[in-house]
Amino acid sequence: MEKYVCQPCGYVYDPENGDPDGGIAPGTAFEDLPDDWLCPICGMGKEVFAKED
Repeated sequence: MEKYVCQPCGYVYDPENGDPDGGIAPGTAFEDLPDDWLCPICGMGKEVFAKED
């Protein structure tokens, strides 16, 4: 599964870890995150994330 980086703040969403504080279980692909999920660092939406190279 691909990692995604929040362009404004640099937070990396790693599907292996999920976002436990946000209620996202480990193993959840970025594409499967709810549409209203927000970056846990800066609060921006999924649209500002880009696939990590």
